[in-house]
Amino acid sequence: MPQLTGSIVKYPARNLVTWYLVLIMLGTLLLTLPICRGSGSTNVSLLDACFTATSASCVTGLAVRSTPHGFSFWGQLVILCLIQVGGIGIMTITTFTMFNLGSKPSLRARAILTETLGASDDADLKWILRHVLMVTGITEGTGFLILLVRNLFLYDPLTAAWHALFHSISAFCNAGFALHDDSLMQFQGDVVVNLTISALIIVGGIGFPVMVDLHKNFPLGITRGWQNLHIHSKFMLTGTAFFLLMGFSGTLFLEWDGVLDQMPLWKKMMVAGFHSVTCRTAGFNTIDLASLTNATLFISMILMLIGAGPCSTGGGFKVSTVVVMALHAWKTFQGSTRINFARRTIPNEVIQAATATALLFSVVAIAALTMLLVVEQSSIPHPKSQGVFLDAAFEVVSALGTVGLSTGLTGTLSIMGKLIIIALMFLGRIGPISVFAALSRSERAVPVEYPKEEPLIG
Repeated sequence: MPQLTGSIVKYPARNLVTWYLVLIMLGTLLLTLPICRGSGSTNVSLLDACFTATSASCVTGLAVRSTPHGFSFWGQLVILCLIQVGGIGIMTITTFTMFNLGSKPSLRARAILTETLGASDDADLKWILRHVLMVTGITEGTGFLILLVRNLFLYDPLTAAWHALFHSISAFCNAGFALHDDSLMQFQGDVVVNLTISALIIVGGIGFPVMVDLHKNFPLGITRGWQNLHIHSKFMLTGTAFFLLMGFSGTLFLEWDGVLDQMPLWKKMMVAGFHSVTCRTAGFNTIDLASLTNATLFISMILMLIGAGPCSTGGGFKVSTVVVMALHAWKTFQGSTRINFARRTIPNEVIQAATATALLFSVVAIAALTMLLVVEQSSIPHPKSQGVFLDAAFEVVSALGTVGLSTGLTGTLSIMGKLIIIALMFLGRIGPISVFAALSRSERAVPVEYPKEEPLIG
């Protein structure tokens, strides 16, 4: 029994992988039903259904079929349910249900939930779950009401309500699915839609631990509340602000005479700001990505790889990971042996985990890009590629970061290309380290320690 319970607590990722696989398979079967097929469209193949179910469950947004035309209302409803369940976590919902039914969650469920929400082992999980779902409901409900009022000027009441509900949930879960073939390009100059969707994306991408932390300390005031925040919350808030500003200024500067050329100043700023926000694993777009410069696409890829926050609805190797690595590099250059920030010392184990996460993400991205190039472009010589390499790299980063942005390559993928992207979306949602930990058996103790010798670094 100690070995069994220790294994459950040590490797809760095994159950997360299983639950997400079950969700994807269930979504695949539902989307292949004739009732989910859009009127006038062809049957949904098993591969396309699997691709769509994976993209929705892993809140990515890449699509091989048109969401508004390729799927009926029931198909869109299945996609929305996959987004919601995949976004806030299956075990979060099931464990909260068990709490409300009066049944005590198992050690397995408690371990998974603790890892998912970033809570300590002695935390009151019922309180955490209640507040997580409350924040989710309030945020999505507020977004729904604002979008509903705006949509009533554009559609009939039922259509306005459905579009508002779909886009508010998709935005909060950082999914990127839209009920328009051009995503949100038709709302490029709509201040209400842009600000509402951006706010939903940011709140959903900050992460549940930060939401709970802010809820507990916000009533204390700005100064005292900031001092009482956990170090993770401070990392996330400062890091998120920095990367949003970086994406905004980079897009505005590089595209000033490009896709933003004919726009007034206020519209340029709004479009650049929305693009910076959506690169944080959201997947919506108000500009044609294929028209962006290579420099803008490269900056977008960096933002997509970094992604959102841990225990959030977003993907990437996380903002807090980059902040820890940046602080570690800075302190190393200064000759310091430890990282001190906001009167806290970052343990070496956290630094090692951050480095391993970033390295593993990079290795997976490089391996996947190589395979995609072999599968899709092995017969195309370099002089005739015309930027196809960048498109493939953008597609890989978008899938691994669970972003959903594309320059147009998704619809042209072969069977093997789709399978590679499916695997990347799944890896990006669960996390490469969690997947490999789930597949591993156990840690092996090394009984022998040899004399230490340091290699040259840098």
